[in-house]
Amino acid sequence: MATNIGMMDGAYFVGRSEILAWINSTLHLNLSKVEEACTGAVQCQLMDAVHPGMVPMHKVNFDAKNEYEMIQNYKVLQDVFNKLKITKHIEVNKLIKGRALDNLEFMQWMKHYCDSVHGEHINNYNPLERREACKGGKELSRRTAASQPATKTSAAVPKHATHTSRRTDVTHSNTSNQSVKVSSRPSSSSGPSSSVYPEAERAKFEQQITELKLSVDNLEKERDFYFNKLRDIEILCQIPDIEKSPVMEAVKKILYASEDDGPVIAEAQTMISQHQVELLRVESEDNEEKSKTDSQKRKSIVNVDVDAAASNTLSPRQRLSENADVHCSGSPLVTY
Repeated sequence: MATNIGMMDGAYFVGRSEILAWINSTLHLNLSKVEEACTGAVQCQLMDAVHPGMVPMHKVNFDAKNEYEMIQNYKVLQDVFNKLKITKHIEVNKLIKGRALDNLEFMQWMKHYCDSVHGEHINNYNPLERREACKGGKELSRRTAASQPATKTSAAVPKHATHTSRRTDVTHSNTSNQSVKVSSRPSSSSGPSSSVYPEAERAKFEQQITELKLSVDNLEKERDFYFNKLRDIEILCQIPDIEKSPVMEAVKKILYASEDDGPVIAEAQTMISQHQVELLRVESEDNEEKSKTDSQKRKSIVNVDVDAAASNTLSPRQRLSENADVHCSGSPLVTY
């Protein structure tokens, strides 16, 4: 069970209509917009549905209208996340603003999480009973119940007409069956069909627009991520101690190349290769100079050793003679 999923995960491509249908069917609500869940109360009850008894529902406020009241709901949700060791970060400041994209993204994550831990609890969950303990929960349930009968009645009419047409098809002739179908189906000139299909098309287009906005938002986040990485590399290249190094020069060559310059990776590699060749040449010259110096030192040491050995082989009379010669050669000639 993954609590953190990537922005390109399939969970973030679930449409708004599917999210709303899931919320309304699970909690017996009648939300028409995803941003209506910005108060945080819906998220708290969804967590209560998949983890019964984990959420203190008496602290949840379904009647939250001010930001401080919404923040209190998100505090309850964050406490639940901490108890369950869920590491998902809740961007409260964005959610309470009621922006559609932010709330849709968070509800997409909520659906992914609830589906991943889906069990027997959510099927036996009674959202109306649990919501009675919340502030504003009873009033919300009453408003939802008042709006649902009209929807159920409108949905039951075509169903009833279908059963009627089936019974007519069994007991009557094809002519009577066609008359029943004509009477149960609204004509194109009466208007319902012309109002239903545009609404469906509009919802479809809105879903596509939302998905495109999400895709653009994901691309912008990815762009900002890689831009920050490149900015970090640029700052690293500006450190005085390494700024003039060939590697940093090659990196800056790639960073600052324009579209007209074309691929510059070959030039950068050439710069580094030339530097390596120069280093090898300097190292070779240093080694040669060092070898010459060592050779001269060895010759000097050998000469000193030879002189010392020759001096040791002379007799005392020869040593005195050599010393006398040295003194005579070193002193000026004096005449009287």
